[in-house]
Amino acid sequence: MEGDPALRLRVFDLNCWAIRYLSKRRQERIRLIGDRLCQEGFDLVLLQEVWSEQDYSDLKAKLAGCCPFSHYFRSGVIGSGLCVFSKFPILDTLLYQYSLNGSPYMFQHGDWFCGKSVGLVVIKISGIVFNIYVTHLHAEYCREKDAYLPHRVVQAWELVQFIRHTAKAADVVLLGGDLNMHPEDVGIRLLRCWTGLRDAFTEAKHFEGCEDGCTLIPNNRFTIKSELQPFPLGIRIDYILYKAVSSFTVKCEELKTTTGTAPGMDIPYSDHEAVMATLHVQRKGQAADVTLGTAVPALVDVLSEARMEVRVGLLAARRQRYSSGRMAVLALLLLLLQAVAVLGMLTGLAAGQPFPKLSFSLLAFLALGVLLLAAGLHLFHTIEVKMLQGTEEQMQMALRVLQERP
Repeated sequence: MEGDPALRLRVFDLNCWAIRYLSKRRQERIRLIGDRLCQEGFDLVLLQEVWSEQDYSDLKAKLAGCCPFSHYFRSGVIGSGLCVFSKFPILDTLLYQYSLNGSPYMFQHGDWFCGKSVGLVVIKISGIVFNIYVTHLHAEYCREKDAYLPHRVVQAWELVQFIRHTAKAADVVLLGGDLNMHPEDVGIRLLRCWTGLRDAFTEAKHFEGCEDGCTLIPNNRFTIKSELQPFPLGIRIDYILYKAVSSFTVKCEELKTTTGTAPGMDIPYSDHEAVMATLHVQRKGQAADVTLGTAVPALVDVLSEARMEVRVGLLAARRQRYSSGRMAVLALLLLLLQAVAVLGMLTGLAAGQPFPKLSFSLLAFLALGVLLLAAGLHLFHTIEVKMLQGTEEQMQMALRVLQERP
């Protein structure tokens, strides 16, 4: 009942920036993260960018005393990088890999190879069922000309749908991760409006840490300073979001972030700052109504804006599909012309003329390479068009349902 003592839950969230061979002082920082978690004794630990299973194994061994239960989510070529450590037994897990996640030919970004996903673990504490979600969305590499915005909006929409359809049996929903979106970006507004999730930073009774809750700050030696020039204080892209689904209330009593270097060290834990929330969960006297997180007009506005971004991405993907298809056709025609020329030489139609085998072979290999590359790009952009078109249709259906409400 309402007079029951509140359950106190301490949550830690961090993008660890643990990319093997690329992240600076990775193993040393993983040890520091493990030491911090052992000292603080968190109930839940949500980590991203743990892309080495050895790092996960090292953390698992170190946290065996304080968080003996854990799960590592595997997906993509190099893995999702997502893992969860818990003081309480994990009852169930589920992984959903986002349908769009950047481009395979953008090797310098690498998001496509990671298999960006959302992971779910289900735990029960004192009879309260918690659905714990951890995710990492596609990075924003250039805010002024963000080619990945449609993909990130699609990921936000799929995250919304995944939470809505898997959280029906839960009492409390908790989402942590690197969402790679500013608090007022369309994807964040869509996520919060559609699911009703509350932002721990804005709801916290007490806050301590970086100004405005920023998790990418100029004072961090590992951040790329040029990307933060328009934001002198930094940006907030790492979140802990929560809500009560049934007859419970959840309040954020305290929120903290790290503020640069680890205590007594010359390096930070990561290029991101950690987010640490203390939540109080209490049973109410009667079941709460399960409703959308905000008024219908606001939902219509944010969903219309999100659909427009997806539509922009769809038009761009169609243009790229057309260009790659045309390139494949031209390469195929070139190969056919070469084949005709070879047949002509073999039948003696061009007898007496020297045959430039070397240049002819090089041209054939070049045409074949262009054909294979263009065909691969055409296939990728065809899939991209279908995913974007499918998401737009889902959003259009949701808009129609909202607009038909009295």
